Amino acid sequence: MSRGLNKVQIIGHLGKDPEMRYTPSGRPVTTFSVAVSRSWNSADGERHTETEWFNVVAWGNLAEICKQYLVKGQQVYIEGRLQTRRWDDKEGQKHTSVEIVANEMMMLGDRRDATNNQAQEVDASSAETGTLAEDEFPF
Repeated sequence: MSRGLNKVQIIGHLGKDPEMRYTPSGRPVTTFSVAVSRSWNSADGERHTETEWFNVVAWGNLAEICKQYLVKGQQVYIEGRLQTRRWDDKEGQKHTSVEIVANEMMMLGDRRDATNNQAQEVDASSAETGTLAEDEFPF
């Protein structure tokens, strides 16, 4: 039997400061968005730029670290897996969201209160990661 692979790596800039919440069972979860831009030249030599926005979710220890150290505008490396979440709103409308569940984060570039410019890496392989039932998801 073959195994699947669900792995995502992005480098981009935070769109806003991370938001941390707690599940009813007390697990920390932090969410933030990352903008990733790419540029290319068309056949006529015109320069084009396109930006993709990714929603990122971090759990447990990594959630607390992201909330403590990441700020809007900061460049960051995120590694994780894609997850699709589906839910119905109060009016019964169906919604779907694709997000990156982070298991590794590396700060790139300056932090607002940085004392040095060294990249700092956090590996959440030992931290809690996982998913919640729809009724347990805090947003």
